[in-house]
Amino acid sequence: MRSDYRPPSQGTTTIAYHPPRHGGAITVTPAVYRPASSSAQARFAQQQPTPAQPGAWYVWQCSGEGWRDSLYRPPIWIPDGQAPAPSPDQLAQQAYNQLRLPSPQIHASPAQTQLVNLPTWLWLDQGQWRPQTATASVPGVSVTATATPQSVTWSMGDGSTITCPGAGSPFPAGADPRSASPDCGYVYHRASQGQPNNAYPVSATVHWTVTWSGAGQGGTFPDLTTTSRASFAVAESQAVNNPPN
Repeated sequence: MRSDYRPPSQGTTTIAYHPPRHGGAITVTPAVYRPASSSAQARFAQQQPTPAQPGAWYVWQCSGEGWRDSLYRPPIWIPDGQAPAPSPDQLAQQAYNQLRLPSPQIHASPAQTQLVNLPTWLWLDQGQWRPQTATASVPGVSVTATATPQSVTWSMGDGSTITCPGAGSPFPAGADPRSASPDCGYVYHRASQGQPNNAYPVSATVHWTVTWSGAGQGGTFPDLTTTSRASFAVAESQAVNNPPN
């Protein structure tokens, strides 16, 4: 990968290592600058070339799923036009690392206090329920990672969980409060009195699948999740009367 390393204008740039006095690991100092007057005891492992034409410094780095390369390798000078292009897989990993997924915003109806034996409607912001993308590119090659929301797992705080296939439907204005949500709802059977803060701790976890495509190739990454939390106070319900005709 391209490095921001800059050699000193004077003196010697080296990769130096210091052998231990009494055994143990070798200490490596990357890209050390040693002026001619320096009395430091160091053995030079590699002399850096002096750039002879336009180009850039690069550092070789290996990576793979679930790990990162921690081995130091000295920067090398590669003239313009000769730098190795990253593979689509490497660009896909960069795009995956750049994904920023929104935290779900929890909504419920009734808006303030839920009622025992009365349907609770659950939903997330519809504007957040859409694919999120990130792109990594080099001249001539571009790869995009796409995270797509698939389902929401709700933990209702009373020991129950439900999974909804989408963001859920907002409660329509003027609808019958006894009606159930068509796609994401729950009915509490116990009040939250006696719970911490007299409320149930509720969480909504969105499950995202992640794919990538570019340079005529494609693949998948491990799924991602985002979670938000809220507190629902649940009270004993009173009789709900129909409005007079």
